[in-house]
Amino acid sequence: MDGTQIRRALKRISHEIVESNRGTEDVVLAGIRTRGVPLAKRLAQLIEEIEGIRVPVGILDISLYRDDLSSVAEQPVLNHTSMPVEVTGKNVVLVDDVLFTGRTARAALDAIMDLGRPARIQLAVLIDRGHRELPIRADYVGKNLPTSTREIVAVRLQETDQDERVLILEHQDL
Repeated sequence: MDGTQIRRALKRISHEIVESNRGTEDVVLAGIRTRGVPLAKRLAQLIEEIEGIRVPVGILDISLYRDDLSSVAEQPVLNHTSMPVEVTGKNVVLVDDVLFTGRTARAALDAIMDLGRPARIQLAVLIDRGHRELPIRADYVGKNLPTSTREIVAVRLQETDQDERVLILEHQDL
């Protein structure tokens, strides 16, 4: 995907979020670090263009909720979670770049539940590449991208990578 295709996918997702939630009242976007955060901010901007209302955007750090924490690093790098509003009673849309095994989404569910009791939690991803290990599915998908387990989906965003595209790489291409 190039920058135009990414924008088109996000625009479609923003319309779907508004339609599914019957507007923007009580909708909160929660970007999962790292690339979910700029995607959530972009979705909020697009929703504002559609509805004229800016939905709150939070930043979700799932570092301590990962089930592979001990294998990631001896001392994990902790960032902060920042939610601009209480999540209790809200329709929280978790936003991430790639849905793969489902483990990141599961960790994000745990992190949100520690902040309160949302009315509903939804998942929006730019790319769904399959290969689920947990029974998790996205409510909003920019593009389904079938891949092999030997491949890596690399999302590059202007805000984090000074580039704008989605690539499929073989492990040795990293």
